[in-house]
Amino acid sequence: MIDVNLRGVLHGIAAVLPRMREQGGGHIVNIASVGAREVSPTAAVYCATKFAVRAVSEGLRQESGGVVRVSLISPGVTESELADSIGDPEAREAMRSYRRVALPAGAIADAIAYAVDQPADVDVNEITVRPTRSAQ
Repeated sequence: MIDVNLRGVLHGIAAVLPRMREQGGGHIVNIASVGAREVSPTAAVYCATKFAVRAVSEGLRQESGGVVRVSLISPGVTESELADSIGDPEAREAMRSYRRVALPAGAIADAIAYAVDQPADVDVNEITVRPTRSAQ
């Protein structure tokens, strides 16, 4: 989880940042989660990685001096195939139940598009996207 959720983001930034600085601008969009704002039972390490992505994004924004725009998108529960990949039947069903009310992936794509479509002098720092209703 640390390798994918945090180190993956750091490697992505390292891959593009020199070129963005060289060309005098760019836009980095990092994906966190509502887990970057709140910790839930059994998800402490996951949330820690997302808190870290949030901190890295804010630090990068401050350090870039306005040359690179940095946006953090934090999705709430989003539709995915994750539940299908869980081997334990009880855990798989719990995940399916948790995702009963979930955002379509397109909602996250729309949030990203909003952030990157802003004029060059506008930096959308953070967007949190959640479903409007909860599973009951």
